[in-house]
Amino acid sequence: MTVRTRAAVFVIIATVLAGCSAQEAPEQGRSQADQRVDPRAASLKEGFSTMDGLVEAAKKEGVLVVAGLPHDWVDFGQIISAFSDKYGIRVRELEPQANSARQIALAAETKQKADAPDVFDLTLDVAVANKRDFAPYRVQSWQDIPDHLKDHGGAWYAAYGGYMSIGYDPRKVAAPSSFADLLKPGYTVALPGDPRRAAGAFHGVMAASLAPAASDTEPQGDADADTDAEEESSGIGPSGADAERGVRFFARLKRTGNLATGNKAPNTVIDWDHVNARRSSTAGEDAWKVVVPRDAVLASYHIQAISKRAAHPAAARLWQEFLFSDEGQNLLLKGFARPVRMEAMEMRGTVDREAAAKLPPAPAANRPAFLTVPEIDAARTHLRKTWAKKVG
Repeated sequence: MTVRTRAAVFVIIATVLAGCSAQEAPEQGRSQADQRVDPRAASLKEGFSTMDGLVEAAKKEGVLVVAGLPHDWVDFGQIISAFSDKYGIRVRELEPQANSARQIALAAETKQKADAPDVFDLTLDVAVANKRDFAPYRVQSWQDIPDHLKDHGGAWYAAYGGYMSIGYDPRKVAAPSSFADLLKPGYTVALPGDPRRAAGAFHGVMAASLAPAASDTEPQGDADADTDAEEESSGIGPSGADAERGVRFFARLKRTGNLATGNKAPNTVIDWDHVNARRSSTAGEDAWKVVVPRDAVLASYHIQAISKRAAHPAAARLWQEFLFSDEGQNLLLKGFARPVRMEAMEMRGTVDREAAAKLPPAPAANRPAFLTVPEIDAARTHLRKTWAKKVG
């Protein structure tokens, strides 16, 4: 081939390539997010390609609607502010005190879809019962979530949890190390509400049922109570908890005068460790301390889910990515919650060690018990039948 021929061929090839580039330029000018956006996809990669794509789609929606997130519960006030500031998305907060069942009801009864919750923060039993109402989505850190704390189809997944604990005023009572100690003179014990309705109080009863003190023989003269307890036993589930033992323990507290009733102010409260720890951080350790009882280590996690009806599906998915990121998990940790990814973050060196050091220590030798959904259902039914009669 001559030099002139080579030059001619080069000109032809260059012209063809230039034409192709000119035709492709408009497509290349579009963002990757615009080319691949499915705001209802089950993963970041499927719906948005990249995190930038998800952020862009969520910003276009501009709003996220949440419910049941009190600002003083695991520092959700700070978490909501951090999310909104970081992404420029307005967070509308509905009924901060709404419990799990109320959140589901809000989503179903709100006539305008745009006004209904986009995401949920639920107890395990409510999440499992309403799985059909959730949109599957696997966050990027999905593999860090233990298998028993997530739905394998991606419908729901735990974000944070805690241990049932005993908070007490050290100025008035000695440090308890077990539930049995609460039967000693001087303690005035309270639950955070009615265990037939409040999740924290319910788990307090179930935690007490794990303790040997809950199985002690009743004092003489209460034989009929023992017989009733045997007849009405709710059965021991996989966790080892039994609602009747818990009811019996609180009945004993009442008989000994150690149960806070009426105007009797408590100096001891059985509640989640993150709730008691927050109270300690506010009141000061001299006024309030927290222990996880060595004889009954009960754990529970709060579940996250996206509404199938979410009017802001991209913002809802971005919220989940934020909650399960190192940043979001560490913010939960600062609120004294135990992040679901904590073990993985410790291995990678991304956990906030200062915040972790402030958590109430849990007995290292005892693996925490977790209530199964059938256990929760059976125990709630039992408490509705027996609590008023035996505890009041």
